[in-house]
Amino acid sequence: MSGSTLRNLALASLTGSVIVIDQLSKQHIMETMRLHESIPIVPNLFSFTYIRNPGAAFGLLAGSSNAFRMVFFGLTSIFALVLLGTILYRMPEREWMGRLSVSAILGGAVGNLIDRLRFGEVIDFLDVYIDSYHWPAFNVADSAITVGVIFLIIHFMFEKQDVPPVVPEHSSPHTPAP
Repeated sequence: MSGSTLRNLALASLTGSVIVIDQLSKQHIMETMRLHESIPIVPNLFSFTYIRNPGAAFGLLAGSSNAFRMVFFGLTSIFALVLLGTILYRMPEREWMGRLSVSAILGGAVGNLIDRLRFGEVIDFLDVYIDSYHWPAFNVADSAITVGVIFLIIHFMFEKQDVPPVVPEHSSPHTPAP
């Protein structure tokens, strides 16, 4: 196998692993907990809390009709998957961190899309809080998307551009270049 094939296999493995771990963890929560049940893991900081989110991130659009949400999330999911696939395809192989980041985001997007197709909503269960202040509950897919986006931003911030130096067109030997 070529190095390129191995790298692509590693990216596909990351995407697939995110999907499998996400779906298995959600299945475990659905089988072992009642809806809205909460199990403290670290008191006043972290619990497993089984909820279903019919909306987008942070519950946005949760009050919209089911038909609107299905069309909206269906179209945005297809758009996002095509966009992520295009970015991954066009990103140079040497940009390993960027490609890993996009693969993680892709796995998370597919994980949440599977929930929307199966249940019409997303299963969330990771509940981070301090006393009575709760961050919106999330899941493994959301975590992969968040970490992937953070690393993708870092990648683009520190990416070295292979841009040749600009030489003025009308410079003469007696005119110093800027």
